[in-house]
Amino acid sequence: MKFESPIIRRKSKQIWVGNVPVGGDAPIAVQSMTNTETCDVAATVSQIKALQDTGAYIVRVSVPSMEAAEAFKLIKQQTTIPLVADIHFDNKIALKVAEYGVDCLRITPGNIGKEDRISAVIESASDKNIPIRIVV
Repeated sequence: MKFESPIIRRKSKQIWVGNVPVGGDAPIAVQSMTNTETCDVAATVSQIKALQDTGAYIVRVSVPSMEAAEAFKLIKQQTTIPLVADIHFDNKIALKVAEYGVDCLRITPGNIGKEDRISAVIESASDKNIPIRIVV
């Protein structure tokens, strides 16, 4: 017996977050977020691996400071699941995690600052083929 879902998905462009297709005709990918202190690398890596073991395909990590960006570099080296960096207020943090190989950036342009700061993040992400999830 075949079951048809009553959910009708709107058409969207498919992108890739790491090795996970998102949008378009791709299956829905479960995403979760850590709630550890990002600077606690061991705890964050442990939580990411637990999320992956329970079926998450993508994990979002808050990166609120440059210290957290440095921790993100170590976290990225110790995990295999695609990571989304949740960035607030400082475009330099976004630029740093882009340098460290983030799979996706999540930014709120209104709190990143002036247009030149937003443009710098967009340019860096574009150069590195990193998708950006924009929060309004």
